[in-house]
Amino acid sequence: MAVLTNLQPSGVFQIFEQICAIPHGSRNTKAISDFCVQFAQQRGLRCIQDDSNNVIIFAPATAGMEQSQPVMLQGHLDMVCEKTPDCDIDMQTESLRLQTDGEWIWAEDTTLGGDDGIAVAYALAILDAADIPHPPLEILLTVDEEIGMLGAAAIDLSEVKARRVLNIDSEEEGILLASCAGGATASCHIPLMWTLKKGLRVSVKLTGLRGGHSGTEINKGLGNSNQLMGRFLNEMDAEFAYALCAVSGGLKDNAIARESTADVVIVPERLNDLCAFAAKQQAVYRAEYAEADPDIAIEVTPLTEDTFETMMGDCRRSVLSALQQVPNGVQKMSSDIEGLVQTSLNLGILTVDFRGMHMTFSVRSSVNTEKQELLQQLADICGRLGGYCEVMGEYPAWEYKQDSKLREIMVDVYTKQYGKPPVVQAIHAGLECGLLSGKLDHLDCISFGPDILEIHTTREKLSVPSAQRTWKFLLGVLEACGK
Repeated sequence: MAVLTNLQPSGVFQIFEQICAIPHGSRNTKAISDFCVQFAQQRGLRCIQDDSNNVIIFAPATAGMEQSQPVMLQGHLDMVCEKTPDCDIDMQTESLRLQTDGEWIWAEDTTLGGDDGIAVAYALAILDAADIPHPPLEILLTVDEEIGMLGAAAIDLSEVKARRVLNIDSEEEGILLASCAGGATASCHIPLMWTLKKGLRVSVKLTGLRGGHSGTEINKGLGNSNQLMGRFLNEMDAEFAYALCAVSGGLKDNAIARESTADVVIVPERLNDLCAFAAKQQAVYRAEYAEADPDIAIEVTPLTEDTFETMMGDCRRSVLSALQQVPNGVQKMSSDIEGLVQTSLNLGILTVDFRGMHMTFSVRSSVNTEKQELLQQLADICGRLGGYCEVMGEYPAWEYKQDSKLREIMVDVYTKQYGKPPVVQAIHAGLECGLLSGKLDHLDCISFGPDILEIHTTREKLSVPSAQRTWKFLLGVLEACGK
């Protein structure tokens, strides 16, 4: 049963609901890509779909705007798939369960994918309408943006003519983004050897953190459960002996980790001591994160008493040393733009298997040399502990363009519609504008979008009134670009 039927503009929200019915997490984009291709074909529009599932749709200008320079509408097809621990949805195969109160749209127990489903809905709704004036359009819908902008890195843009790009991948109405950080994914590996240890296996679970976007929310003082678990294990090591079976946490490198778990083996007589120590540390962490993450919880659950595979002594020390030494969070603030994070990293995924411990970081910086220095720091830490670091999905920063005709048009349209000028700023998050600028000469890009709260978390919400105003703004910009 349709949930968004009564929302306006109906064309936008009907398509958004169709998108939400198609599973489209990163690396699971074939179905949503095919949907966009079929949408274009049914309307007689030329379309390109590549082997990565990127889609480019070409639409002619409406009457009177045929001589205008083309404009690109750009967004990405994939979403971050997060769900609550008790959610029974298989996000690889099942639809999202949309909810709305008329003011907000959200998905029950999962991320919504407003980042970046709203861009796809806007673009397709324009193609579906006969009464929206616009210049020639090139709709560029990429894949796997959330895991390193892999689609934008792979796409062939040789048939693209547009040099004005409206990137609809921002989440704060009234802000026009004109620059962004570059980044990379760093996958760090520490080798492990195993031995048998007899005792009581105990699960230590660190929960209650809010999580969030590792770019736009990295400066909010949010706790990272992987970092805190590493701290807990090191602090616990100073109190009493234990063997370590496993440690894990986080699901996405670009999401601040919300939950982490470690399994330890102790002598049964120390269980009460461990429980007391966990309670003490919980109080410490809650006090330290009282503003940003006041609900941190450490749960201690005894499992079984037996003989278990545990990390050998030197390997265990390497794991604790790595978790203690690796940097995390904001590393440097910009000296040019007040309040802008310049360089950061996020320990988003932590796992252990028989080969070793694996840590995956999202590394960001608007200064390329600082990004490289941070990647080298991670490599040096791993190297000293007998491991190594792989760098993947590296993408460039999008530099500020002093002379932007597109920015002038958008500021003018916004000011006329809202009665005040927009804010033009840079962002500490990766946007595909950087990669596109590297592929297309003389590109003029601006990123914008409606209000979407707490993206990449199960609390994600899209503002309906903001989406309506942003739709009107988009149409006004297209009309102005066609004159």
